[in-house]
Amino acid sequence: MTTSRTLWHWLKPLNRRLAKNYQRGIGPPRLVLLLTTIGRKSGQPRMTPLQYEEHEGVAYVASARGQEADWFRNILADPNVRVHMKDREFDAVAEPITDPIRVADFLELRLRRHPIMLRLIMCLFEGLPWRFTRADLERFASQKALVALRPRSPDNE
Repeated sequence: MTTSRTLWHWLKPLNRRLAKNYQRGIGPPRLVLLLTTIGRKSGQPRMTPLQYEEHEGVAYVASARGQEADWFRNILADPNVRVHMKDREFDAVAEPITDPIRVADFLELRLRRHPIMLRLIMCLFEGLPWRFTRADLERFASQKALVALRPRSPDNE
């Protein structure tokens, strides 16, 4: 029996290369951060490049695979993470968000900031119509997950 490979299986090697390039200063730091979680099974650090948006001092990353993404499941087991964003690194506390309203709000923010790129991704790879409504976006968001990465301060240790 052969196992069909999903898009996510094909992206894993690409993500590893992107993470290594990012660490060497090659990559899109305005769009991508490196998130290091602790593997829920292995206990080892796991680094994942993710698109992000920063809003009011908090970095937000979304999971296209929803709650099934390994990095998201690692956060559920241990919300203490390390973030490499632009030219800085910091410890953070990750807050998982699965409420479709909040996820849709985040997607609308991303659409305002990157209208063509996000609409293409959502339409070509996620199956949304080109002219989707807020209701379409909320239905879509119900299958996704979001994480707020709040920099760790002495108050939240």
